[in-house]
Amino acid sequence: MIIIPAIDLKAGKCVRLRQGRMELTTVFNDNPLDQAMTWENLGAKRIHIVDLDGSIDGKPVNLPIIREIARNTTVPIELGGGVRDKTTAQMYLDIGVSIVILGTVAARTPALARELLRNFPGKIAIGIDAQAGRVAVQGWTEPTDYSARDLALVFDSDSPISFIYTDIERDGMMVGPNFAATREFAMAVNTPVILSGGVTTIQDVKNALTLEKDGVAGIIIGRALYEGAVDLREAISLTESSDVS
Repeated sequence: MIIIPAIDLKAGKCVRLRQGRMELTTVFNDNPLDQAMTWENLGAKRIHIVDLDGSIDGKPVNLPIIREIARNTTVPIELGGGVRDKTTAQMYLDIGVSIVILGTVAARTPALARELLRNFPGKIAIGIDAQAGRVAVQGWTEPTDYSARDLALVFDSDSPISFIYTDIERDGMMVGPNFAATREFAMAVNTPVILSGGVTTIQDVKNALTLEKDGVAGIIIGRALYEGAVDLREAISLTESSDVS
């Protein structure tokens, strides 16, 4: 199990949203590179970055800072938001991003997503963002007819490096993850699942660790780290210990 601190980029700054709503933005750091280096220095083994503006516009918006983070950190970066074609995916991999996350394109043009999975083996994750069990796209602004499980099963046999499963209603709300839905989702697929959305306390991390046997391989933490509710070093230490009581 891996702990993955999150950096969400909006207008070149490190922010957190509530339930993915752009109007509910809190700026936590004017210098995202400084934030990324802080997470790395605290022991993070991967960093999760989302270009929030890119997710709305459908193209990279915060590319300069993403390039700077990739150039100045040594831990793997997974990057989502605005990746809608092969050229963009290739560009991010070329500048040093380790894993490209497909969200909107997976739901809207699954044939293209499957092509990218074939073209970039081991480099593509599928982001599945669900609200009341239904997938939302375009920066979580547009609902689809897919259930989270059904969309995942479209790609499960194409060997994505992971599914990143986010409960939109819990994201940024500091109310705890939806463990039941995450467990059900993870048990329905063979691909490793990354839990995202709602981690609030160190007990949430301990509870999430019990899902490892069901296929949950990582935990993305955002607001709880920024507000000091969860200590990154402590969370990482828990993943390296067998004691999750």
